[in-house]
Amino acid sequence: MKQKPLALVLGAGVSGLALSIRLAIKGYRVEVWEKNSFAGGKLSEYQLGPYRFDAGPSLFTLPTLVEELYQLAGKSTEMFAYERLDPICRYFWGDGTGFDAPADPDQFARAASNTFGVPEASIKQQLLRSKEIYDTTAPVFLFRSMHKADTFLSKDFLRGVARFPQLQVFKSMHQAHASRLNNPKLVQLFDRYATYNGSSPYKAPATLQAIPSLEYFQGAWLPKGGMISITRGLESLAKSLGVQFSFEQTVTQIHHRKGVIQKVCSQKIEIEPNLTVSAIDVAALYPLLSPKETLPKRIKEADRSTSALVFNWGVEGAFPELELHNIFFSDDYQKEFEQLETQSGAPDDPTIYIYISSKKVEGDAPKGHENWFTMINLPGDKPLSREAQNQARKSILQKLERILNRPIESKIRAEWILNPKGIANRTGSPDGALYGSASNQRMAAFNRHPNFSRRFKNLYFTGGSVHPGGGIPLCLNSAAIAANEIPDA
Repeated sequence: MKQKPLALVLGAGVSGLALSIRLAIKGYRVEVWEKNSFAGGKLSEYQLGPYRFDAGPSLFTLPTLVEELYQLAGKSTEMFAYERLDPICRYFWGDGTGFDAPADPDQFARAASNTFGVPEASIKQQLLRSKEIYDTTAPVFLFRSMHKADTFLSKDFLRGVARFPQLQVFKSMHQAHASRLNNPKLVQLFDRYATYNGSSPYKAPATLQAIPSLEYFQGAWLPKGGMISITRGLESLAKSLGVQFSFEQTVTQIHHRKGVIQKVCSQKIEIEPNLTVSAIDVAALYPLLSPKETLPKRIKEADRSTSALVFNWGVEGAFPELELHNIFFSDDYQKEFEQLETQSGAPDDPTIYIYISSKKVEGDAPKGHENWFTMINLPGDKPLSREAQNQARKSILQKLERILNRPIESKIRAEWILNPKGIANRTGSPDGALYGSASNQRMAAFNRHPNFSRRFKNLYFTGGSVHPGGGIPLCLNSAAIAANEIPDA
């Protein structure tokens, strides 16, 4: 019996897992190499004594993209369970203003109008504009290759061209929000969606207004068992299809000849795959090909997305004033983003995000305790000194204790810190950039690396550093787009 062709996937992040499943379904013999001892990449976990932390993404949208993989494999989607969140997030401002964001768009508009004094109709209009932009752009930018001629001849693309004025590509997100929502706090709430792909609302095109549409019209979710359940489920599904995993396997060199990848070497073994898929950061892949192979200039010169400083705290006590997702906003949002560009270390008054999975996942913290994933944005391309890290910790705690009017530092029973250098080491993302390139330019969606190589006919790309971008849904879409470029075995 003829042996199936071998597909080698480099990296077991969510996109690598998804593509390994798709390749197995296409009839390939699939091996996955992962430099860590665990799968998931950024979508992983960390155990700190009795506290468990989701170590990366914490909000889940478009669960149908995961269900699709089970359906393609002929498995029941009941194997993957999740619940809808309501409220989606709890917001705090330094002057004492608070707001719970309802999941239903009509309820959101009503509640936001009552809190911020903006006409309900204006808020509904903003949400509908978000949905309109998503419905127009998603079929082209999120679900198709942006590097194939047929995309630009498709009905979806032509429909988008006809609606070009509505996409507001020549405005920034902030300009679009400020023109419609006459309240700085509500503008800030919508502006923060730029951070979902590591960008600045003062630079990112207003097209990114599409992002909140996913939460308010399709839902924000949490998998049963926490975000790590996505990784566990996909890894298990891949193994059930015969995918072989090799952990603690770091690629050292990729040999090629006449436009064909011939051999891939790690520090332990070498193999000769029929095709190779890079699910690692594209900036880390190119040096493995040879010193002569360099990133395309437009990608090399693109702004890197923000990184993060994360304090994972095991906290004694219950905090009913906090939800699963919580945002403590900066008093000067524009200054925060300016400082992310111009200075090393943390901004003077950073926006703080806290995710507490133990609110929903039993066993993530001991009874009477909580697990706080506490994060601020940092520049990924500037060094973070120990002194600056300690100062950021102090500032975060002071701000939280002031707004919540409760002692917190004295309640911390365990701590694990993840800074940009740690993120880079753990995930292989250069500079610890969470989303590869930022989307601060109008043409950012067109400038991402394609899901295939123009130089090597058997090399493909997937993941957050290539088209269509970072975040769980986009990484899953990236795997689907790459799989469409790969012929059946």
